[in-house]
Amino acid sequence: MAAPITFRALSEADLPLLHDWLSRPHVAEWWEPTPTFEEVREDYLPRLAPQDVRPLDARAGVVQYLAYEGDVPFAFVQAYRVMAHQHEGWWQDETDPCALGIDQFIGLPDRLGQGLGTRLLRAFLQFLFEDPRVTTVQTDPSPDNARAIACYRKVGFRDVGLVTTPDGPELLLRATRDSRA
Repeated sequence: MAAPITFRALSEADLPLLHDWLSRPHVAEWWEPTPTFEEVREDYLPRLAPQDVRPLDARAGVVQYLAYEGDVPFAFVQAYRVMAHQHEGWWQDETDPCALGIDQFIGLPDRLGQGLGTRLLRAFLQFLFEDPRVTTVQTDPSPDNARAIACYRKVGFRDVGLVTTPDGPELLLRATRDSRA
């Protein structure tokens, strides 16, 4: 039986591991160009949140986590208040103050293709919906990222449609409490 998946808010001590994962080709292909360690510090350090804060309460509007299988960290996940990022050009039409967006990746290439992404998303949706205020969770993979899209659909995300974001065209998908599989 697989170990349970848990989440711990990202800390400054985790930044070297995060940098290592961001440097891996399977992550850089979909996430961002490989950053330097200093760029990781500049980007992620200001958004660190206390261990017990929920995304709707985060001062920066985002909470970043390491996902663990048992006691082994294997993925990075983040959740953010969708409306908190409208000033950056994201989600201009969103009017729900309790809608969350998520992004994630598995950092360990040897764990890909084993169903861990599905388990990760199911566990993260359960974790997020423990907050009764959360109404919907959305994500926006590249339309070319067939593996991610299949995984999202498998756990209950439904296609909303193609959208234009500051990063270019993306496929907007949403999950609700009732749509989860």
